[in-house]
Amino acid sequence: MSKFLGTGVALVTPFREDLSVDVDALISIVNHAINGGVEYLVVLGTTAESATLSIEEKQLVKQTIINANNGRVPLVVGVGGNNTAEVVNELQTSDLSDFDAILSVSPYYNKPTQEGIYQHFKAIAAVSPLPIILYNVPGRTGSNVLPKTIIRLANDFKNIIGVKEAAGDIVQAMKLIKDKPKDFLVISGDDMITLPMVLVGGAGVISVIGQGLPKEFSSMVRYALRGNLDDANHIHFQLMDIIEYIFEEGNPAGIKAVFETLGLSTALTRLPLMPASETLKSKIRSFPLLATNKIKG
Repeated sequence: MSKFLGTGVALVTPFREDLSVDVDALISIVNHAINGGVEYLVVLGTTAESATLSIEEKQLVKQTIINANNGRVPLVVGVGGNNTAEVVNELQTSDLSDFDAILSVSPYYNKPTQEGIYQHFKAIAAVSPLPIILYNVPGRTGSNVLPKTIIRLANDFKNIIGVKEAAGDIVQAMKLIKDKPKDFLVISGDDMITLPMVLVGGAGVISVIGQGLPKEFSSMVRYALRGNLDDANHIHFQLMDIIEYIFEEGNPAGIKAVFETLGLSTALTRLPLMPASETLKSKIRSFPLLATNKIKG
């Protein structure tokens, strides 16, 4: 699964002033990320505000990204939820032929036991036509998928190929990396601790800032994968402030403010999310690397 080594980016859904999907801006964002050197794209993840998109809009977003990508990099699509039967049905009835893997979040809100989480993903693994990347993000789901559960799933189901680990806990990440099967991918879901995770054996990242500053962030990850600590550290330290900024008022408000600064899209979000405040936008606009990446014209 070397196609998922390096930097994947969880794409936003840009909106026009009337809050409809901005197809042209989405195409520009896809090209910006690919031209900047990212290894793969993640479609309809949390950063895409997928919870507020209609079925028709989700299909529009998927098809726009498929067309814009035009086979250049692998595509991962978000297929998950807290109704196991509904996720299974979606996998059985959706055309996923243009995608290379699915990203499936641990059930949220219900707060299942570890056995419930295992059985949820067992049911998904039984029907998925594509490799599965688990997504552990306790800050959003309300429950943590423990390393022992992830390792159990990795050992029991060959089509579960990795995990996007976003607990924000480097010790938990190290336990995963220590005990995982050889080819299982432990992918950072937290931009700020991507570098240390890669240096202890992680496979890379599914990033938010990586779509705004793809050249810099993907270069940092490639340096880290090659063990070039000096160059990786240099870029990481350059990016620390902007990583803090984009999560200061929640995701994707911050990264959308980055895209507004770059001239790629508006900073608009859909309720219940709010766009970045003017105070945050001012901090983001003042970040030096954004000036050098700004789209001309």
